[in-house]
Amino acid sequence: MGNSASATTVTPTAEEKTGQAPAPDTKPKKKICCACPDTKRLRDECIVEHGEDACGKWIEAHRLCLRAEGFNV
Repeated sequence: MGNSASATTVTPTAEEKTGQAPAPDTKPKKKICCACPDTKRLRDECIVEHGEDACGKWIEAHRLCLRAEGFNV
């Protein structure tokens, strides 16, 4: 009986952790096109004016913002 009780106590905890972790990763609150409008605008303007090679810091800033919003980029 002691083993059954231990297994029962451990199993729900594992399920709770599993249920909580994927939810934020799989369902961001916004669509990717609408997330981080400020960094997206700066990135796009830089690329148009200077080319993609010169805008690495803006591209990375936008990626960091998207990751903070829950996107896997």
